[in-house]
Amino acid sequence: MILSIIYNIDLAANMLSGAYKLSVSLGKRFTVTVFQNNDVELNNEKFENILSELNIKPEKLLILENESKTVSELCEENEVLFLFIQLENYSRKSIQKQLNACRDLRIPYLLYRNDFKELNLEQVIVPISFLEEEIEKAQFASAFGRFCNSKVLLLPAADYGSKAATTTTKMTDLFSKFEFKWEIIKATKDSFKIDEDAMRIAEKQEAGLVLVSASRDYGLDDVIFGPKELHLIKKSVIPVLLVNPRGDLYTLCD
Repeated sequence: MILSIIYNIDLAANMLSGAYKLSVSLGKRFTVTVFQNNDVELNNEKFENILSELNIKPEKLLILENESKTVSELCEENEVLFLFIQLENYSRKSIQKQLNACRDLRIPYLLYRNDFKELNLEQVIVPISFLEEEIEKAQFASAFGRFCNSKVLLLPAADYGSKAATTTTKMTDLFSKFEFKWEIIKATKDSFKIDEDAMRIAEKQEAGLVLVSASRDYGLDDVIFGPKELHLIKKSVIPVLLVNPRGDLYTLCD
């Protein structure tokens, strides 16, 4: 299931079109949920008319009042594979609110700004740092390559150590089992700046999506200034697909 969560249906055309096309490419069902606030009147007829104009045929249309269900509840009920969330605005508070709501998800998610273009999966950038959880992005990158005809561009960090290079090798070993296009391109930044470098390269390469690992934990700087993913979403000109690290897989043994 591909789930799109909408706050303003009139501004969600690009997000909805991209999410629906992804569901078709992956052969997955598509559901749209609207959280209706007190300032916006939306009925089923208007909802269906807007979707019809976009040539979108979701399996379910849900209108909920005032976020009566959490993101986690919606994803669990609908067995969601990919999640799209429309940002109400681009303030730090609004973005952080959605990031907090998605912290426990084990699926990739996109916080979609209304000024983003329709999702373009011709080229997908995958930055790779020294963190071991980066390998989790391989399965999603592979899915884009196999089912969406994406060219996957791997961007290992320019570190002195070998961890990013080792993860890159593991990813390419997986990719080699399937028929799709992928390439390793040279980064200019180390692991601490690789995501920002990915955004620069994505714009230069005219890529349509960047896969980023969300912060494993929030440190003091993240609490005060916001985590890296918040700043990436605010600055990026293309969608950023976030993947939460699996805490249960990266726990030190006694």
